[in-house]
Amino acid sequence: MGILNVTPDSFSDGGQYETVELAMKQALRLIEQGADILDIGGESTRPGAQEIEVVEEIRRTVPVIKAIRHATRDYDEDVVISIDTRKPDVAEAAILSGADIWNDVSALGFDARSPQMAADLGCPVILMHAQGRPETMQDNPNYEDAVADILDWLKQRVEDVCAVGVEPSAITLDPGIGFGKRQEDNLAILRYLDQFKALGFPLLMGASRKSFIGRIDGSEADDRLGGSIATALWSAQMGADILRVHDVSETVQAMRVWEAIANG
Repeated sequence: MGILNVTPDSFSDGGQYETVELAMKQALRLIEQGADILDIGGESTRPGAQEIEVVEEIRRTVPVIKAIRHATRDYDEDVVISIDTRKPDVAEAAILSGADIWNDVSALGFDARSPQMAADLGCPVILMHAQGRPETMQDNPNYEDAVADILDWLKQRVEDVCAVGVEPSAITLDPGIGFGKRQEDNLAILRYLDQFKALGFPLLMGASRKSFIGRIDGSEADDRLGGSIATALWSAQMGADILRVHDVSETVQAMRVWEAIANG
């Protein structure tokens, strides 16, 4: 899954793809590099980020989705697009404009209408765990046992959204690296990622360029390629099905070499 943030303030690539033309060029570049999914985000959810209005989020994302669909209309295979949003109205506009997947960092919990909207749209959904909201989630995250607590939370969330009509087969889970997590929590999630895989749903890992890498070696966001690839390979080995990354070509190469070695 290649990350395409059409925002001015995302933690790593904010402001780089704010116009439809720039976003389109990056989308086609990510596809060429080997991305299977394009994840389009119009609102930053980095720690401390502020919520934006629905109309602005739609203005940023929907024209890009339409442009990608138009530019790739003659491809042999359809490009898979996900909309990275917490808001049901944004998700609806995106899906009706050609997006395929709803990737929600709030696990359909930001708006009470979200679970029913997901059921009505009938699209695949990615449910991510987060403790708190972006504005305050890193102020004082706390767990008795991070892995056990997050596993229990995800199990309950699956039950809740399925109760209103979301199909279990439509669900992918994401333990939410960096979203209301301490350093030890992030490392524990990665160390025991197989326990999340054991829940029986496809698993997404989104750790690309995140600050837990910088806490290990002091690197800034744009200098975390090595740590991001190390995390991607570890996650794949532990059962992750989708790797959400900024550096698509490098991660694809690393995965191909790792798979060649693993398969002899």
